[in-house]
Amino acid sequence: MGVLLGAVVVLALAFAVTNGLHGAAGAVATSVATRALVPRVAVVMAAGFALLGGLLGSWFVVVGVPDAAVVPLGAPGLRLLVAALLGAITWNLLTWRWGMPTSTTHALFGGLAGAALAAPAASVRWDVLLVGVVVPGLAVVVVAALLSSLGVVALLWLLRGVMPSRANRRLRTAQVVAAAATAVGLGVLDAQRTAAVVVYGLAASGVTLVADAPGGRPAWTVVVVAVALAAGVLTGGWRIVRTVGERLAPLAPSTAFVAQATATLVLHASAVLLRTPVSTSLTVSSAVVGAAAVPSLHRVRWRVVGRVALAWLATVPAAGLLAALAHVLVSLVPVGS
Repeated sequence: MGVLLGAVVVLALAFAVTNGLHGAAGAVATSVATRALVPRVAVVMAAGFALLGGLLGSWFVVVGVPDAAVVPLGAPGLRLLVAALLGAITWNLLTWRWGMPTSTTHALFGGLAGAALAAPAASVRWDVLLVGVVVPGLAVVVVAALLSSLGVVALLWLLRGVMPSRANRRLRTAQVVAAAATAVGLGVLDAQRTAAVVVYGLAASGVTLVADAPGGRPAWTVVVVAVALAAGVLTGGWRIVRTVGERLAPLAPSTAFVAQATATLVLHASAVLLRTPVSTSLTVSSAVVGAAAVPSLHRVRWRVVGRVALAWLATVPAAGLLAALAHVLVSLVPVGS
């Protein structure tokens, strides 16, 4: 089982990299779009704060991971995790190639569900998948869009009579602060989720866990996942950055700041209050649409929004199908103990 456990750890780190690839858009897209930050500085800053959130946030905010699938012990459980991660990684890479800011959270749990359906000794907890993953994801998208719209209305009222050039300088500075806070939220939420998958693998293989980090996780799992997540952010994920920062709607400093600040608020509230992982890139995308729609609905490119929505809705079933196919292939590979 050593080979299978090693595969789970390696694939979990690869998933964390693709997670950062998507999460980078949420952290830097609005700042790059309004030239509050140059691209290279933006990704370095976001990677650093994502690493900080992954390392320190796990000790102060324990995010629960919905137990959406029954993972059996031994080789069957490890094969299930390998297949789930392969399905999620494949979907993350496909959507990155298409420039779609989909939810890596939904990809992972969709992969777990698909692999569990294909594994004879496993089962899917549909109620947990729905209540713990799908519903919070939908709620966050709606709440972020509504709060962002209200925030733009309030900000424009507060800035009445202020010279636009002076207001824009201050808003760009505030954007940078909000972007850094978003990157911290990305690290807090996503590092713990992927570390939990590694813990599932260790438990399935019978390894005695030394739970020296909050949430019953070995500290090293959080550290290595946080580093992999930051490495993914450092790549920039520019295809998705362009979609979020440019293709959804043109952004002014005012709408960009409100969208970023709203997404940050929603992400940290999800971590502290809901204690459930949500998608950074989707939260920022919905906040961008909500903010841009206030000056004029025609500013929003609804065709692009429709494609993003379709990709989001397809994430759980698509990642599940890919994981189920991966499980069939993984089951054919003989692995010694």
